[in-house]
Amino acid sequence: MGFTKWFVTNGCKFGLSFAYRVLKEDWDHVPKKGPLIIFSNHTGMIEVPIMYTQLYPRPVTGLGKAELWDNWFLSFIFKTWGVIPIKRGASDLDAMRTAVEALKAGVILGIAPEGTRNKTGKLQRAHPGLVVLSQHSQSPLIPIAHWGGEKRKEYAKRWRRAPFHIKAGRPFRLDPGEERLSKDLRQAMADEMMYQLAKLLPEEYRGEYSDLSKASEKYIRYIDEGAI
Repeated sequence: MGFTKWFVTNGCKFGLSFAYRVLKEDWDHVPKKGPLIIFSNHTGMIEVPIMYTQLYPRPVTGLGKAELWDNWFLSFIFKTWGVIPIKRGASDLDAMRTAVEALKAGVILGIAPEGTRNKTGKLQRAHPGLVVLSQHSQSPLIPIAHWGGEKRKEYAKRWRRAPFHIKAGRPFRLDPGEERLSKDLRQAMADEMMYQLAKLLPEEYRGEYSDLSKASEKYIRYIDEGAI
C-alpha cells in the first residue's frame, strides 16, 4: 500500500498541475507533526486531491459521504488514502470513533463543516459536529481556505491553468470553559471557527459569514506553532 499511495498521490499531483497553478499562502502555519484537524470550505471535489497532495507525505485522512464509495474509481482512491466513509443524515458513531482514533495516532483529519458542497462558492452555515469531534480528540484545529478552482473551465478555454489559492490560518484549540456543551454552545463554537475561515477568504466567498464584525473569539485559544 505504501508504493500504491506514493504512486497515486504523485500521479494525482502531476495530473492536477496541468489544470491548476497551486498558490499556497502561510503554509508554514501547518504543523509538521502531531494530530491536527483541518477544516475548510467545500465547493467541489477537486479541493480534496489538491489538499491531500500538498500535505503529503504527512499522513492524512478525512470524512467522505459513504455513497461516493459506489463509484469504483473514487472507492479505489479513497481506500488508498484511508478516507473514512460517513453516513449523512444520522449520527455515524463508528465514523466518529475511527476519526478520533486516527487523530490520536497523529494523523491529519480533513473535514468540511458545511457538511455538503456549496455550489455558489459562498460559505454556508456550519454544522456543529466538528466541535464534538475536536473536544473528544482534544486535537488542535487550523482553518485552510481555498478559492479559484471554480474558474477552471474559464481558464481552460484560453489554454491557461487556473490559479488555485490555498491559505492557512493560525492553529488553535476550542475551549468551552465551564460551560455545558449544549446544542447552542456547539453552534456558537462552530460559528467562531467559521469566522476564522471567512477571514482567509476574499470577501465574495464569505457568504453566511460575510459580516466579520460579528466574529468573536470567546472559545478560541490560539496555539504557539512551535508548541504543537
